[in-house]
Amino acid sequence: MFKQAVIPLLVSAGLLASAPFAQAATNLVFCSEGSPAGFDPGQYTTGTDFDASAETIFNRLSQFERGGTAVVPGLATSWDISDDGLTYTFHLRDGVKFHTTPYFKPTRDFNADDVVFTFTRMLDAEHPFRKAYPTEFPYFNGMSLNKNIAKVEKTGPLTVVMTLNSVDAAFIQNIAMSFAAILSAEYANQLLTSGKPSEINQKPVGTGPFVFKSYQKDSNIRYTANKQYWDPSRVKLDQLIFAINTDASVRVQKLKAGECQVTLHPRPADVEALKKDPKLQLIEKPGFNLGYIAYNVRHKPFDQLEVRQALDMAVNKQGILNAVYQGAGQLAVNAMPPTQWSYDTSIKDAAYNPQKARELLKAAGVKEGTEITLWAMPVQRPYNPNAKLMAEMLQSDWGKIGLKVKIVSYEWGEYIKRTKNGEHDISLIGWTGDNGDPDNWLGTLYSCDAIGGNNYSMWCDPQYDKLIKQAKIVTDREQRTVLYQQAQQLLKQQVPITPVAHSTVNQPLSAKVEGFKVSPFGRNVFSGVSIDQ
Repeated sequence: MFKQAVIPLLVSAGLLASAPFAQAATNLVFCSEGSPAGFDPGQYTTGTDFDASAETIFNRLSQFERGGTAVVPGLATSWDISDDGLTYTFHLRDGVKFHTTPYFKPTRDFNADDVVFTFTRMLDAEHPFRKAYPTEFPYFNGMSLNKNIAKVEKTGPLTVVMTLNSVDAAFIQNIAMSFAAILSAEYANQLLTSGKPSEINQKPVGTGPFVFKSYQKDSNIRYTANKQYWDPSRVKLDQLIFAINTDASVRVQKLKAGECQVTLHPRPADVEALKKDPKLQLIEKPGFNLGYIAYNVRHKPFDQLEVRQALDMAVNKQGILNAVYQGAGQLAVNAMPPTQWSYDTSIKDAAYNPQKARELLKAAGVKEGTEITLWAMPVQRPYNPNAKLMAEMLQSDWGKIGLKVKIVSYEWGEYIKRTKNGEHDISLIGWTGDNGDPDNWLGTLYSCDAIGGNNYSMWCDPQYDKLIKQAKIVTDREQRTVLYQQAQQLLKQQVPITPVAHSTVNQPLSAKVEGFKVSPFGRNVFSGVSIDQ
């Protein structure tokens, strides 16, 4: 057995307990782009949901360092891994307090029972709480954790042992992700006893740096500082407010007027003006993301490879890059970004060829004037600054090869739910990497297990699945790279998606904001953030 060393970035619980609470200076308003579907992180997969819950209210056993990809201790101070790679023993942080709210007053500190509840609820469809409040866990299942975690056991008040069925080279990174937020077993029991288990999704209780106060859909979310937080140096705000507005230009105007101090996803056309404003700062980072087109292979005629090939080669990517990304994007040809290790640089796009695309459609029996639906996101995302414009350009591209394209959109939460259910023909979607491992792309987005989760193409290829599953149980990076590159080649040949662009991330904020770090995973984290008076 080897021991995972505690990273010295986080101070031990004993030292933290003796430190004075960092004096909060003021309030911060974050102009966010959409309403979360709820506050139970295990149920969701989008950054909008995670920003509002996992990154404010909750903690995980392991976590990512702010602004980086390194894993650091969270609610576990350290962990041991058995020599065979199948058993993980987590040593939990002592003295951590759950939030006290008008609807819940904890009688004990965080302990092993909370970890067991959190993971067992996701693992066991017969779990009493899950039966009382039936829900699915798309991320957990899409990453096959429901099949690979054999058991979760409490072996002491502050010790939990997880046993896997097979080696998972990215397990610690996986459980550092937002969906693995640790819930209160005591609060869950209170809700179960009172017959209100669904309130776990509307009235959250966590151990994180901010305490949930109120939520008005499409308007605002309010949080207060957690003055009992186990790392008091990270709580520097009295109040945090999410002001929700789907219009990027409105968000920018609010930022300029001082009505909010941080926003996100500005329109590319606004970037230069933001750079020149002395009251603002603009952080620019290469995007660890991908905007793509997903073809639902369960809908005819997209079940035919020739049809997907035709649609793919009829997309004028350069035109989209110029009009939609306006210099803030890089042409994508592969199913993940080039900064992800194991990326196959030999993969190339099929040449743009509308005439050949028309011939392929005819050979596949697709008649001139066939109507298809193209779903366009209602919000800006890091990987797609203007889905509506992209959809209109695709409507034109595919119209040139004889298709009649109807553009469809829904409110963001509804859009995600319906696409996960496979109601679309084709959808515009994308991804920002969550943990730096290739499986977070190739497994999470395109595997058979991810259907109903993040696999919006509903594509399931046994040969592909075999490759990515083999890669997960190998710990040698070179061996994993060979397998992942074979999988990338197969995915490119089968065309379940058309990669479009990797977008540059531009993060605008007030010049008074200090300590904000741009997450490579597209999260907005306000722990450790302050405002200079």
